[in-house]
Amino acid sequence: MDLYPLFNSLRIAALSTAIIFFVGIAAAWWVAKLPRLAKGVLDVVLTLPLVLPPTVVGYFLLRLLGPRRVLGLWFLETFDLRLTMVWYAAVVASAAVAFPLMYRTARGAFESFDQTLSHAGRTLGRSNVWIFWRVTLPCCRQGILAGTVLSFARALGEYGATAMIAGYTPGKTATISTTVYQLWRTGDDGGAMKWVLINLAISAAVLLTVNMLEKKDRRPRRRVEPVSGEVG
Repeated sequence: MDLYPLFNSLRIAALSTAIIFFVGIAAAWWVAKLPRLAKGVLDVVLTLPLVLPPTVVGYFLLRLLGPRRVLGLWFLETFDLRLTMVWYAAVVASAAVAFPLMYRTARGAFESFDQTLSHAGRTLGRSNVWIFWRVTLPCCRQGILAGTVLSFARALGEYGATAMIAGYTPGKTATISTTVYQLWRTGDDGGAMKWVLINLAISAAVLLTVNMLEKKDRRPRRRVEPVSGEVG
């Protein structure tokens, strides 16, 4: 059994999740502080890939990154680097499709954050960077964790945009999703079922890990009562 689709899918999902983790948090933090009108407009733009069919997202990516398009042609002529029909093109496709999940959950977490904690940090002389990394992110970790896991699971199972921009080449661009489709199309139901079960096992393991982390984080903490002494 060729395990390349498994390796390639995990590689693509991990890289795309790493990208949208930082980009999604930055976008969510920035949009959450904007005025209501600007926030509404940008929210629509950044969330569109969530409601658009993956094939539509793939079509837009082809129009942008194709070897005869402006950006794709520039990369090809400048760096001799193709942006379509290669395995790393699937990273772009998966990141584009899964980005809204990270963005929406992180933005919701930031908007529910108690800003008085930030103000308290500033009164103690802490910088905004210190407050963001040491106060805001730890308080919003549940939303960020949920967005990260959902993004990874979505990137792992992405098919439509990936098939359009990366195609299916065994040993080069094949993923679990595209392999399942090709095996089913050629009548190999047994082979397709094997990959379906592998995908189900990975997704279940990821979700189980998150549930365990959430339960661990929600364990009640012992309250330490201050010791009071009498002055006599």
